[in-house]
Amino acid sequence: MKTAGRMGASPISDPAPFSAWPHRLAVVLACATFPLLFIGGLVTGKGAGLAVPDWPTTFGYNMFLYPWSKMIGAIFYEHSHRLVAAFVGLLTIALAVIFWLRERRAWLRWLGVVALALVITQGVLGGLRVVLLQHTLAIVHACFAQAFFALTVALALFTSREWRSEPAAPIADGGRLFRLGTITTTLIYVQVVFGAVLRHTGERLDAHLFFAGLVALHVFLLTVRVTRYHAANLKLVRPACFLGILLLLQFLLGVGSYFAKFTPLLRLPIDIIVLLTTTHLIVGALMLVTSLALTLRSYRLSATAKPAVGTNALTEQFSI
Repeated sequence: MKTAGRMGASPISDPAPFSAWPHRLAVVLACATFPLLFIGGLVTGKGAGLAVPDWPTTFGYNMFLYPWSKMIGAIFYEHSHRLVAAFVGLLTIALAVIFWLRERRAWLRWLGVVALALVITQGVLGGLRVVLLQHTLAIVHACFAQAFFALTVALALFTSREWRSEPAAPIADGGRLFRLGTITTTLIYVQVVFGAVLRHTGERLDAHLFFAGLVALHVFLLTVRVTRYHAANLKLVRPACFLGILLLLQFLLGVGSYFAKFTPLLRLPIDIIVLLTTTHLIVGALMLVTSLALTLRSYRLSATAKPAVGTNALTEQFSI
């Protein structure tokens, strides 16, 4: 028989004294990553991805020393993207370090390392896109960006006081809700992937529309289940309602983007089209992280997620 202790840590709660700094930095990182997605969308929409032909330098300058007076036109968008990306990279390094210094949950420390590895990979992909002139790298770069944003939001949730405290009593259908949320989040990400393909190549509109329908159906089912059976649980209801609002907004943006880009019916200035399609992209990102947060919370409230009692709670939870 294993004795109770505090040598291990459950992914559901942690009895260690709460330190606000990991959470604060995780929130700052997530907030910094969101505008980076928007700037990246502008770079793609304006065709500015190759405005700076060299990497990691900028027209031979150290990236951080490039004169502001020369940041004009497409160069402004591309170089701004690099600078904000560098800032996000520095924040990720700081987060990984503070996790190892302040965070007692080993699984979360390693998740910080995963975030660091992902942001490094993302930077290299962006640089290789410039050097090798490959559309495929641009698509992978866009997909990784969304995955990284989702990870930063998860880290902010995992480091919050809410997550470290003891969860409330398990909800009756927590397992079903978690599975439905997992399917919905996966479908949204697949939709993001086909959206990236469409933005960069103009192809696979059929797949993009097909998965849009699947996403709409599952978001509707998820929202109905939460609001019908868990109306008193605001931690679930709020993201579910927000996800429904985002779905409606995304539908309108998608219709507008389709008619503006692929038909002659809606003639808009190019800057308006770029803003429309880029907003469509970031609303998709918000849907992804909202669905992910709802899914993680439903897991935390499911019966199978109750903290195990023992020397290593994380190991016991997934052992037979």
